[in-house]
Amino acid sequence: MRWIRLKRGKIKVYGKQGKLLPKGMAEEHTAFLHNLLSNDIRGMKENTLTYNLWLRQNGFPIGEFYVYKLADHYLLDTPLDVSHVIEEFNRLKLSMRVYFETLDMEHIFLFGEGVREFIRERFGVELGDFEVKSLDNMLLTRNPIRLREEGYEIIGQVSELPLDTKDMLSEEEYEDIRIQRLIPKLGKELREGFSPLEACILKEAISLTKGCYVGQEAIARVYYRGRPARALALLEGEGLREGEKIRTENKDIGIITSVSPRSSLALGYLLRAKVEEQKDFETSEGKRVRVLKLCEESKG
Repeated sequence: MRWIRLKRGKIKVYGKQGKLLPKGMAEEHTAFLHNLLSNDIRGMKENTLTYNLWLRQNGFPIGEFYVYKLADHYLLDTPLDVSHVIEEFNRLKLSMRVYFETLDMEHIFLFGEGVREFIRERFGVELGDFEVKSLDNMLLTRNPIRLREEGYEIIGQVSELPLDTKDMLSEEEYEDIRIQRLIPKLGKELREGFSPLEACILKEAISLTKGCYVGQEAIARVYYRGRPARALALLEGEGLREGEKIRTENKDIGIITSVSPRSSLALGYLLRAKVEEQKDFETSEGKRVRVLKLCEESKG
């Protein structure tokens, strides 16, 4: 079993009952988040988790949130600066009776061989994917998205957990795993100029059926045109640098967005029509780069 301490902000979102809200929504804080974020907040069951993007009107990402639906409020887990998020949310809520509170909570993520047995023995529970369990002074969640394998989030007072420091990942090790698994990161792959559909996270992050939200029209235009022209790719090459262009026949066909701090792996966006897996290309700085894999949208 491996684990890492995550440095992410936490925001409590709560509000009042509303009389003039759309059908199916009784709470103003539910309506606010549902109309702002990319996934289906209204359809969430209590004690569950979803992954969401905060988009601009053009469909490009501003932020990301894991949203926990608890008894009378939501908990947002984000890499963004919490004070900035709350400032923007207060501006966007207009006259809605929605309130935001910064929470100071520790957060660890556990995964790998033996993790399910550890959770069962320590907490006496079996969780399904995206299920949240409230325990004394902490939340326990099974999250299959963070590293695209069975993993568990523990948020709250985690200092007394019997975790061996030799099993703790460094931030560099975690980043290397993220890149190996083609997982986009806010500010790297999830940023202005790139549709999240190019990162193949439609199933994880976006609802196409929930109704209007900020950025929906732009996302729908990309989706209904068919497969995006660009795709996130796993790359390999020595001495690669973020921002380097990938070229063929003296034309730019892509850009490197993340470089592993521990290996020769990298991520970048490439034009599907111009590349093949296991084929070598050259960067704008004359380095060799091989395309190992193009992302594909998960099925089911």
